[in-house]
Amino acid sequence: MNNKNTICLWYDGSALEAARFYAATFPDSAVQAVHCAPGDYPAGKQGDELTVEFTVMGIPCLGLNGGPSVQHNIAFSFQVATDDQAETDRLWQAIVSNGGEENACGWCRDKWGISWQITPRILSAAVTDPDPVRAKRAFDAMMQMTKIDIAAIEAALKG
Repeated sequence: MNNKNTICLWYDGSALEAARFYAATFPDSAVQAVHCAPGDYPAGKQGDELTVEFTVMGIPCLGLNGGPSVQHNIAFSFQVATDDQAETDRLWQAIVSNGGEENACGWCRDKWGISWQITPRILSAAVTDPDPVRAKRAFDAMMQMTKIDIAAIEAALKG
């Protein structure tokens, strides 16, 4: 890897599976390389897949097969800006139907424990609307959702 900054994500032996899923699901995503361990390590043996270089929507990542001792949590997430309900639904469904789970306010978690915010651009604009009444209505609507419903956000903006 030649990137100055790379996100390292810890997996329990499934970094390549996760990277392939991300590459198939998100635009501008790909698996670049798989590197095997040059020696034994706590979570594996020499020759096991140790790291996977990949990009998610142009963001350089390194998947580390470090074993079960470290778990992901919601403090880290990828925020994906979507342009319409079809894109929102497609990405949400891809993550949730592949062993993931829904969470509140446009968040979901993939089967490897990585959190994703599938965020329509209109939601971001709505909750930062210069009119505080409109922003609050949109925010209150979002707080009732799991996957974001763009039509409901638009209706909340209108009052």
